[in-house]
Amino acid sequence: MRLLNIFSILLLSLFVLGGCSSSGGDDDTPPGNGGGDDDNPSIPDPSAATLVFPEDNTECNTGIVDPGNASLSTVTFEWNAASNADSYTVTVTNLNTNNSIFTNSSTTEADITIERGTPYSWFVTSRAQGTTTTADSAIFRFYNEGPGIENYAPFPAEAIRPGRGENFSSSTNNVDLEWAGADIDDDIEEYEVFFGTAPEPTNSLGIQATNSISDVAVSDATVYYWQVITRDSFGNSSTSEIFSFRIN
Repeated sequence: MRLLNIFSILLLSLFVLGGCSSSGGDDDTPPGNGGGDDDNPSIPDPSAATLVFPEDNTECNTGIVDPGNASLSTVTFEWNAASNADSYTVTVTNLNTNNSIFTNSSTTEADITIERGTPYSWFVTSRAQGTTTTADSAIFRFYNEGPGIENYAPFPAEAIRPGRGENFSSSTNNVDLEWAGADIDDDIEEYEVFFGTAPEPTNSLGIQATNSISDVAVSDATVYYWQVITRDSFGNSSTSEIFSFRIN
């Protein structure tokens, strides 16, 4: 009887060991699954779109005037398809107010209603389902044609250096200010730069014929703000946004 009990215990032990074994060792993944890579392939990142219309630094004169409001017109924005993208977001910014319009599109164009006689910038963000990665196009600027405009105001200046929010070491004593100006009529005559530590600078650095000022004195542990007014030969002007940088 004792021998029979020992034999039964041995059989039971072999059964338990066999039930706990696995051909995959410690990996519970079924053979051929590969941890999910085959069933869930990675989504390729979308590329940046190429803008087509309105073109950069030009006048847009194809908008359809709103019959209920002559100060508005609808413009068809166009771009080339981006690789791996299945939808797009168009951002159009009024350069006079810095207010933006956001429009989604599943094609390569979008009709957007904007103010006439007004400068705008625009760019396209490419998107793809299954990934949060996006890609932004270049930024174009244009004037939306207005009634009876014979000469357009310059585009608001854009900061080149210092870059927006740039930080400099505490040993910095002077900085160079440089900006980009553009005008459809190509008749920019002068710039005036306002600079200081107030968020809305009022100290003029004088009238400039070129788009830069060298060796502006600065102090450490200070945030500086600057703004550019651009004027053309017809007396039209534009005011840039306020740029800032910091001396640590």
